[in-house]
This record gives sequence, C-alpha cells and structure tokens, in this order.
Amino acid sequence: MLVTETPKGLYCPAGNFYIDPWQGVDRALVTHGHADHARWGSKRILTSESGRELVRARVGADPIIDTMAWGETRSIHGVRVSFHPAGHILGSAQIRLEVKGEVTVVSGDYNTRPDPTCEAFEPVRCHGFITESTFGLPIYRWPDSQQVFSEINDWWRSCQEAGKTAVIYAYALGKAQRILGGVNAAIGPILAHGAVYNFLQPYRDQGIALPLVEKATVEHAKATKGRALLVAPPSAQGTPWLKKFQPVSHAFASGWMTVRGGRRRRAMDRGFVLSDHADWPGLLMAIEATGAQEVGVTHGNGAPLARWLKDHGKQARVLQTQFLGEGAEETEPGGDD
Repeated sequence: MLVTETPKGLYCPAGNFYIDPWQGVDRALVTHGHADHARWGSKRILTSESGRELVRARVGADPIIDTMAWGETRSIHGVRVSFHPAGHILGSAQIRLEVKGEVTVVSGDYNTRPDPTCEAFEPVRCHGFITESTFGLPIYRWPDSQQVFSEINDWWRSCQEAGKTAVIYAYALGKAQRILGGVNAAIGPILAHGAVYNFLQPYRDQGIALPLVEKATVEHAKATKGRALLVAPPSAQGTPWLKKFQPVSHAFASGWMTVRGGRRRRAMDRGFVLSDHADWPGLLMAIEATGAQEVGVTHGNGAPLARWLKDHGKQARVLQTQFLGEGAEETEPGGDD
C-alpha cells in the first residue's frame, strides 16, 4: 500500500502527507468533519469542497484549508490524489492515491445505503483499500430506512398523545441531519439542541433539504411542550438543560440499537436502528467492489472482519487506531441553549 502506520496516524511517504492524523502535522488530507478524523493542530488541510465548513468547524480558524471537487486530480510530490464520495455525512470522502499505476484508497467512514443528506457512496477500484469496520460483525444488518422513519413518526405521535416531548438522541453532525431530513415535519414542531442547530446551515448551504427547525431555547420549550420532536446529542441526556422540556420520552438512533440490551443500558424508552456507517453486508459489498486484494481494517471490529477477508482470499490486516468508530463521534462542538 501507499500508506503506512505511524504514531500520528496513516502517512503517505511518497507524498509526505498524513490522512486523518491523530495529531497536528504540517499537511493533512481529511476525509470528513467528525472529531475522530478532523483533529486540531495541523497547519494545512486538504478536504472535499462540500465538507470544508464542517471541517473548519472542527479544527478552528488557524489551519489553511484547501479543497478539491469530486473526481478532481492533483499531484502532491508525484502522488496523484483525488476525492470520491463516501456516503457517510455531508462532504465525507474516500481518498484515492496513485503512484506509478499503484492505487490505494483510504475510505474514512462510509455508508453504502442511500442518504438524502449527503453524496452517495462511490466504489473506487484500487489495489489496496483501507476500510472502516465500526459495525464489522455479521449481526449488524440495517433495516429499511423508510420503515425506521415510520417507526420514529409513530413514536412521536404517541408521545404527543401522552403529552410528552419526544427527545431523540443522535450524533450532532450527520446522524441528526439524517433524522431531520427523514421525519414527517407535519406532525409537529421540531427543536434542535445547540450542537445540532449549529451544523444545519452548512447543510442548507449545500442544497440539502431540511425542515423548519427552531433552536431549543427555554421559550421554545414552553411553547411546544408535549408536541415537539427534540433532536439532541447523547451527551445531553440527564443534564439540567433537558429538564426544561419535561415530561419527555427518550429514544436513541444508532446502529448500536441492533444489539439486545443497548436501549436498556442507555435508559431509553425506544431505540431506532439507524446508522450512517456501512453494515456487515455493506462492508463486504464495498470491499468487493474495489477489486482490492490487500485490505487494511480500522476503526471498530477489525479482527473479525480481517479474519473473514483472509478466509475468503484477501490479504487483510488490522490497522491500529486511537478511535473505535461511531462512539468517537459523540463529542461535538456547539451550545446547549
């Protein structure tokens, strides 16, 4: 492969740059704006055009951020670089590297299922592929998203009948926008925690259709009590801020809700299986579509996926990471008022 593991993360020696480094570096190529991929401290960053503002929100004002359009190619010290949609969140990219005909693709996080709030996943042919494995176990198989949204809508209506505000917890960047883009806004008013609300404008600026959403203030809490859907990050659960909206019913939207007991451990009334990562069939499909014979597995359940790939004729190994996938996305910037 054209990348190697280092204490700072994945490094491309031929191009003298890092991809999603864990620490600040001189030059970083960043797949997307989640906290486990866009880290603070790098001097210069290259990312996708549509993901620029989300990366900027993560890394602050200091770094120089350059962008590339989908499929555009650029040479960095002789390495041909291009960005291709990953289907994970707005602007999320797979990064293709080519040197003398050898191609490596670093996927970042990806989702092979349709999501109207971001660009659709695009398979990229390569010799070496670095895949995430957040949900890299056969038990993770996502239901149809329309069915899930129908269940969310029914739960929201039942909350209204009980006079409760429906609070659905979702990671503030990506998952929250997916929920807002999928629910039936005609059911009632929609509120968003500050961490969610602060990410809405970059989505609207890219032409993503989202319903009318009000920031979840004390005034809105009173005016919509017992009728609203409130979208908040998981970190808001159990906080004094949330008491403004009582009585409430709690739900969590995540791929982790597949596992029996996940809802109970988080003290949720409902759990909805909705993820912006590939499930087990999606991972296998994406890897096969690349044509890669060499696969690096990272971010999550790496060992089982690598073992399955080796049993099916691939050269596969686990790449070390400081992060374990979807849970690392929980810490998001933004206010709580």
